[in-house]
Amino acid sequence: MATNPPPGDGHRKGAVKGRSQTKTPSGNYVKRDTKTGRFMDVKTTDKTPFKGVRKEKHEK
Repeated sequence: MATNPPPGDGHRKGAVKGRSQTKTPSGNYVKRDTKTGRFMDVKTTDKTPFKGVRKEKHEK
């Protein structure tokens, strides 16, 4: 996992490992575990991406 010192300053050092995110058809972002492929969390409060989590590439 990423390190975040000092606490409360609102930024992250490094990326969150073992996670990726993609955008759903409704516009929300969903976080996925890269090892199992299971969806972990959906960000429903706003339609902004998760901080520090890499985005998946979409094929067209």
